[in-house]
Amino acid sequence: QVQLVESGGGLVQAGGSLRLSCAASGGSFSSIGMGWFRQAPGKEREFVASISSSGTYYADSVKGRFTISRDNAKNTVYLQMNSLKPEDTAIYYCAQSTTMAATTAPYEYNYWGQGTQVTVSS
Repeated sequence: QVQLVESGGGLVQAGGSLRLSCAASGGSFSSIGMGWFRQAPGKEREFVASISSSGTYYADSVKGRFTISRDNAKNTVYLQMNSLKPEDTAIYYCAQSTTMAATTAPYEYNYWGQGTQVTVSS
């Protein structure tokens, strides 16, 4: 059974940076698509970024500021977040896709981590 564990969240000042990590276990990591989503209180879950062997995809709201990457040897996917804004405050979730593509739809992800809190102060 696949397990995903996020880490690296915390409190940061606007303009600062954080790097989130997602450690995967119990499945084949290198060939599967991985994604990051986020959800703020009272808001809908929002796509952030995804990565596959074919490339990456980003939400317009984070494009140019966030970078998704993966280390297959460590079974880990990362989200480097720069130039953080208060609007980025949310719980960030790592997810594994049912496909090998860098998809954006929650329906296409079958495993989810527990989430890590990111809070950006103004």
